[in-house]
Amino acid sequence: MLRVRSLFLALVLAAATLAGTAGAEPFLSQYEDLPLAPGLTETLETGVSFDTPGGRIVDAYAHGAVATAEVLKFYATTLPQLGWTHVSDRQYRREAEVLRLEPVAKGRHLTIRFAITPE
Repeated sequence: MLRVRSLFLALVLAAATLAGTAGAEPFLSQYEDLPLAPGLTETLETGVSFDTPGGRIVDAYAHGAVATAEVLKFYATTLPQLGWTHVSDRQYRREAEVLRLEPVAKGRHLTIRFAITPE
């Protein structure tokens, strides 16, 4: 009986651990604290990131079968929680950086460019 209870407890703990990470959004590889909206996948081979004397420059892309409005709503909700100030539905500022979201929809497929530059 003790063995069955231990097995049950281990299964419950494993399920709770998986449930806790299931909703976590992935982040852009080029910028460590910029999450990807649900439905987007980063296009790794097109990303660029480097530091300049004026600040960091990041150019990253993601794509997916998701509506532009859904993606912009996700960032309007999420980015202020990460310290970004809303400038417009496609532009945010944080410290000395500007983030521009540049979505391009073709049918049901969306490609979005994340451009981060010094202010």
